Amino acid sequence: MARGFSKAIIIGNITRDPEMRAITSGAQVCSFSVAVNRNYKGQDGSDKEQVSFINCTAWGKAAEIICQYAHRGSGIMVCGRLEQRSFEGKDGVKRSSTEIVVEDFNFIGGRGEAGDGGSDSVKASDDGASEEVVPDDIPEEPIDLSDVPF
Repeated sequence: MARGFSKAIIIGNITRDPEMRAITSGAQVCSFSVAVNRNYKGQDGSDKEQVSFINCTAWGKAAEIICQYAHRGSGIMVCGRLEQRSFEGKDGVKRSSTEIVVEDFNFIGGRGEAGDGGSDSVKASDDGASEEVVPDDIPEEPIDLSDVPF
C-alpha cells in the first residue's frame, strides 16, 4: 500500500483573533481561522466571489508567535498538513472537521495592515492599540516544530 501525503498552502486574512490554550500535557496550541477568497466569472458573465473559511491549528513556538503577532485581519500564508477530526456535537449528532495543522507560516501585508502591503512587518496589540513590529522583533531562525505532540 502506498503512503499518503497531504500538504495545503493557503493565503488569506485571519478572521478572528488567534486563541491560545494549553492541553493536559502542557503543550501550547493556537487556533485561528483564515478567509480565502476566490474571484470568478459567473455563467451570466458577472464577477462573483466565493469565500472559504479554513480552520488552522499551530503548536509550540509557532503557536506562540502567531498568537503574539497576529490578530483579526492580519494577512498570513499557512503551509501544513490536512487533518480531519470526527466528534459528537452537543446535540448528539456526529460531525467532522478538516483543518490545517501549521508546519510553516509567513505574515503578509493585506487588509488590516498599515503600509505598502508588504511582508516586512505585522501589527501587534495587547491593549487594542496598534504598534509597528519591526522584523528584528520576529525570530529569524527556523521554528523547531519537533515539540509538536503528534
